[in-house]
Amino acid sequence: MPREIDYEICTRYLRGEASLEEAQAVRAWLADPANELLAHYWMSQQIQEFETVRHDAGHDPHNYSGMWATIAARTQLEETPAASPSRLAGWRRWAAAAAVVGAVASTGWLVHERNQAMEPVTARYVTPYGQTRVVQLPDGSQVTLNSHSTVRYAATADPGRPREVWLDGEAYFSVKHLPDHKPFVVHTSAGLQVEVLGTKFTVYRRHEQARVVLLSGKVQVAFADTTKAKVILKPGELLETTDQNPSKVVHQAVQAATYADWTDGKLVFDATTIADIATRLEDTYGVEVVVASPALRQRKFTGTFPSNNLDLLCENLAATFNLQIARRENQLILSNHPSSHPTP
Repeated sequence: MPREIDYEICTRYLRGEASLEEAQAVRAWLADPANELLAHYWMSQQIQEFETVRHDAGHDPHNYSGMWATIAARTQLEETPAASPSRLAGWRRWAAAAAVVGAVASTGWLVHERNQAMEPVTARYVTPYGQTRVVQLPDGSQVTLNSHSTVRYAATADPGRPREVWLDGEAYFSVKHLPDHKPFVVHTSAGLQVEVLGTKFTVYRRHEQARVVLLSGKVQVAFADTTKAKVILKPGELLETTDQNPSKVVHQAVQAATYADWTDGKLVFDATTIADIATRLEDTYGVEVVVASPALRQRKFTGTFPSNNLDLLCENLAATFNLQIARRENQLILSNHPSSHPTP
């Protein structure tokens, strides 16, 4: 069973005090992209502790621009006059670890000039079409990003603020409850934010539509339009709004698990219209789907398919509805087969 990595083990690794087993475990942990954000957070904590020690010793607390510049270049850190050899060796370990996980380039660590205070860094994760990604957040919460989605999260903690993420696309959240009850807030560009204390839910924001589905726990949904009352969701409930009609809020019971099946690598359709299937395929695979007739767009389909097999889904759609599905570069064209009669 892999050894569990925590802040103390990483600190011992930083100081050169870790055992061989611990050092190997830390390096393996850092090699997993899902741990990038937590590694960033622990690095920022170490930097703050290092700066506090230097300040208490009477040294300039912001004279480490060389350290940041060389981190950005993925090289060893330059020696600063006040740093001890053992501390420098630790910083070199963090720089090497950052290079392993690609952290420096992927999250935009800021290079600070002399006499500038360190600013919070926002980590950003993006999934391409056809892929999902699991991101471990510093507080122990976990985000699973659906394809073609982006999540941002502050890599340095602010005691005066809630835990906050910003989402574009679709994600499944498993939020850890903290002893201090600090809220966890998901922001979307739909003027809708979801606040929780500890729960599992999905958030969707695409095509001028926003949707929250609660699987367990309890969430509160607030709106940018403060004239709207906040809505409390119970497990198995959905809340949905659209940009075209923002005053209309749909709040109803649903089969919540089906909205998170994509996290298991599945595409699940339950009496889903071909129009909605076309949208799902565009969001998942980045293809343009053209449906030949309005009547065909309204036909409904039920089935479960692996998300990594678009061909299988197309074969089933074609067989079920006697369709002809043509592929032209990055385009799928769905039309009634010439041998069939048009759908009434």
